[in-house]
Formats: sequence, C-alpha cells, structure tokens
Amino acid sequence: MFPSEAEVARRLSQDPARWSAMAIVLERDGLPKIDPLMGARYWPAVQAYWNRRYGLSRVEASALDGQENLDAL
Repeated sequence: MFPSEAEVARRLSQDPARWSAMAIVLERDGLPKIDPLMGARYWPAVQAYWNRRYGLSRVEASALDGQENLDAL
C-alpha cells in the first residue's frame, strides 16, 4: 500500500532520479504527498490522482430524486 519512491517510479515507468524531480512539480497539481508516518505515498491515492488527471474518474454526486417517504413501505 505504501511502496518506496523507487517502486513508485518503476510502476510509472520512470527513472527514479527523474521521478524525484517530477514528483515535486506534480504534488503542486494534487499528487499525494509522502505520508510522514508511513514514509511513503499511499498507492491507491496515487492511482486515483492519475485517473483524475486523465479523465478516467469523474465522481459526481447523484441528483436528489425527491423526499424520502418511509411510510410507503
């Protein structure tokens, strides 16, 4: 769940040294920062960041369809 930065770079097909520089810039755009307690980035959040960046995740609140009527049960 919390891979090393070298492993994150590998999973993203990046050179670890290049990834270090890129990550600083991408954090300004919303890439999850390294969790201070775990010492690494939470991988599902990293994946969610890339999915949002490429428009693969558009979570929207569903529209309300009216007042609930529990007496109808």
